[in-house]
Amino acid sequence: MIKNLGTLVALVVLAVVVVIVVLMFGIPRYKVWQQEMAGKAEMAKAEQNRRILVEEAKARLEAEKLNAQAEIERARGMAEAMKVENGTLNETYNQYLFIRTLEKIADKGSLPQIIYLPSNGLVPVMDLKQPGTPSRPNN
Repeated sequence: MIKNLGTLVALVVLAVVVVIVVLMFGIPRYKVWQQEMAGKAEMAKAEQNRRILVEEAKARLEAEKLNAQAEIERARGMAEAMKVENGTLNETYNQYLFIRTLEKIADKGSLPQIIYLPSNGLVPVMDLKQPGTPSRPNN
């Protein structure tokens, strides 16, 4: 029994020594492998972020090109309108453009109240006081 006990102790000690040696070499290799995998993950994430930025820039460029084309078409339309008017803008057309501009501003909600007076071609008079402000008495 004592001989078996000595053999058993020797085997346990040998197993512990083998485990310690394996861990001494295995743990540093595992840490290197783990860092390598973390670096690859960060690289893939950075590449994906770069691709997203490039696609966003392409979309902005495309939008600017389309806006420029729309502006060119608007200018062509204005030039054609000028030709129809024989190169001169009459007072009625100017009033039309003014009213159209006011309507665009009113759509945004930042336009004061407009009152049209039936004189000289419906010239608009703007009430510049803010809503809810009491009007001053006329002296």
